[in-house]
Amino acid sequence: MIKVSVYDGDLREIDHVFTDEEGRYSVAVAEGETVTVRFDTHHSLTNARDWQPSVVTKVTTSDGTPLDRSLLPTAFGLDAATSMDALGGYVIAAAVREVEEYAPTAVHRIGMLKQTSLVLQSLQQRLLDHFSEPPGGG
Repeated sequence: MIKVSVYDGDLREIDHVFTDEEGRYSVAVAEGETVTVRFDTHHSLTNARDWQPSVVTKVTTSDGTPLDRSLLPTAFGLDAATSMDALGGYVIAAAVREVEEYAPTAVHRIGMLKQTSLVLQSLQQRLLDHFSEPPGGG
């Protein structure tokens, strides 16, 4: 039950689906499209706070393009690249205005990240601030 969202270059959602019990999913996207794919938990899941999102950008689709991702647990020690991947998932969620229902789990999960650089710490804080704002607050 991981939400797989597919966006065009302007971050307009093309489609979203949920994985099945084995983690499989299928999304129909026209061949040759360049898309961004975000993998994330859905706020309604009982374990939504336990997993970090993942994002893949600039995927050019072809017939049957396989795209596998594994979400990492929030308590898992992430290296810098993996942490950036998780932050990218939150950046896209913010850009597509997923806030009200998404925010409580996002704040918890973002707070679990440990950044090793000032740039990533700053981005993490900006995302925390964004998802902590009341709806309609900016």
